[in-house]
Amino acid sequence: MTPLPAPGGTPRRDWLLLLAACLSGLLIPLCFTGPAVVLPSISHALGGTAVQLNWVVNGYILTYGSAMMAAGSLTDAYGRKRVWWIGLVLFALVTFAIPLAPTVGWVDGLRLAQGLGGAAAFAGAMSSLAQTFHGPARTRVFSLLGTTFGLGLAFGPLAAGWLVEIAGWRWVFVATGLIAILGLVLVWVGATESRDPQARGLDWPGAISFTAALALFTYGILLAPEDGWTSRRVLGALLASAVLFVAFVGIERRVARPMLDLSLFRQARFVGVQVLAASPAFFFVTLIVMLPGRFIGIDGLGPLEAGQMMVALAVPLLVVPLLAALLTRWFSAGSLSGFGLLLVAAGLVWLGRTLADGAGTALVLPLALTGIGIGLPWGLMDGMAVSVVEKERAGMATGIFNCVRVSADGIAIAMVGALLASLIQAGLFASLGATDPAAVIEAANRTALGDVQQAAARLPGARALLLATYDHAFGQALHALAAASVLTAILVFVLLRREERGHAR
Repeated sequence: MTPLPAPGGTPRRDWLLLLAACLSGLLIPLCFTGPAVVLPSISHALGGTAVQLNWVVNGYILTYGSAMMAAGSLTDAYGRKRVWWIGLVLFALVTFAIPLAPTVGWVDGLRLAQGLGGAAAFAGAMSSLAQTFHGPARTRVFSLLGTTFGLGLAFGPLAAGWLVEIAGWRWVFVATGLIAILGLVLVWVGATESRDPQARGLDWPGAISFTAALALFTYGILLAPEDGWTSRRVLGALLASAVLFVAFVGIERRVARPMLDLSLFRQARFVGVQVLAASPAFFFVTLIVMLPGRFIGIDGLGPLEAGQMMVALAVPLLVVPLLAALLTRWFSAGSLSGFGLLLVAAGLVWLGRTLADGAGTALVLPLALTGIGIGLPWGLMDGMAVSVVEKERAGMATGIFNCVRVSADGIAIAMVGALLASLIQAGLFASLGATDPAAVIEAANRTALGDVQQAAARLPGARALLLATYDHAFGQALHALAAASVLTAILVFVLLRREERGHAR
């Protein structure tokens, strides 16, 4: 690949820019898959309730996804290199502070701030690449970036498990901070400053209303397993989220330079790309977060063993995204992406049946099939995202795409986690009745995290029932995800094929 240099740049500097962007693409997702493995260690060291432990994962995802669209607009208005560098500085400082946190509550707060830094860093990386590489080179570069992002997601559990085994959970964050320092150096040396000359600053009313709407929606979903879906707090959060989202739409229709161009959603291809952006969250990221908890807490594996089990899911992302880019010579991106989602559905069904016999080598094939399936759209999404608008507004395009992709991560993890906890609650209530609802709810939430030891302490003598209920609920959740993957594939076929036919005519 021979990239076209940016004005005033050199090919060598462009390669340094690409290396810095790929490092950010690897680093940022590492931060919400790795901690899923260290949750039991954090719980043992700092205590915390089931809800507080959930926020160790979801806090980062919430702020990262909520702030992504605003961060994309900031890169256009105030400089792509500047926002990228400031984001990495914030990310590094907060990451080094997390191991010093005295309680889980402090960890949760720092993870919220870490997500803000991650959003700024990744938005700066994406928009800088869009300004530097053009034509076929841009497609290949964004496929490579998508691959590294996927590797950060998939190999996070293995790296975290290894660090927990040899050094303790705190080194998961220390190592991440050291990688961020390396990224700072590469950005300073390799990136050149650029901005959109027509930008008029950030759309603050739109940014605040959208971020608050997404945060309240995710918060309401996270509260549901503990408070119940009909509680005032849950309904209040979801209702406030809906009101703020309507306000956001109204604001974006009136401002001269909106953060989100709503007219883009009239294009079938644009909508199809956003559907693809959200699909890995539900059918891949949720597995990365949920399976290590199952392997450690239910099947009795160690952190490193749990990470090793996830390799089968991760390895396809080394090859399949690049292969997908090559296959576009003969097949359309929509067809490849839809076919990949059908493979994911088959893998999820197979995984659900195999997990009933526990963690073992039989899981390798269904995990690999799921990884292959999700790898097909993964290698195509990023390049499609930046082609939606003119390159001068690439920050907005990447902000929309990454906002959908990453905010979907938070929503998916919250929804699937709530589904799993609700299914476990229903099973326990059906077996035990409502003699002690608070104990049953807390035990169900603990079991959903894989913390059967603490769950059994809430319900003495019910350990076998907890394990059986969890296993049944986990299988139901996987089958629900498989059905959703089939429906998503059909939607992708329709949206992207319709647009392709329109271009052909």
